[in-house]
Amino acid sequence: ARFRFNLNVAVPEGSEPAQKHIDWSQAHGGKLHFTRSPEEAVDQADCIVTDCWVSMGQEHRARGHNVFSPYQVNAKLMARAKPDALFMHCLPAHRGEEVTDEVIDGPHSVVFDEAENRLHAQKAVLAWCLGA
Repeated sequence: ARFRFNLNVAVPEGSEPAQKHIDWSQAHGGKLHFTRSPEEAVDQADCIVTDCWVSMGQEHRARGHNVFSPYQVNAKLMARAKPDALFMHCLPAHRGEEVTDEVIDGPHSVVFDEAENRLHAQKAVLAWCLGA
């Protein structure tokens, strides 16, 4: 793996990535750990990342949100991470679902820096594609 870090993934049963992707990552040095426990996944974490439970445009395919409810990032879950841990979300977030207001608006949140950096990365890729 090019990046030397451990990736802990808390996911409900049936939401895991395809085994071929896990195998590829591990064959290339990835250190993945899957768990059903969000608490286990975030213990002493440097960064906690979440995403929407249902992708935009896929609402009709949504399973019951109750399956994902235990995975909400809230202050209690953030407290299990390192004291200087960061919180990231690719946005837009569904406040009160995958993340609480106190976390996304809190001192550990870097969601808007993340969005700004993504914009600059996208502009660089576009410039490269255009031969600039």
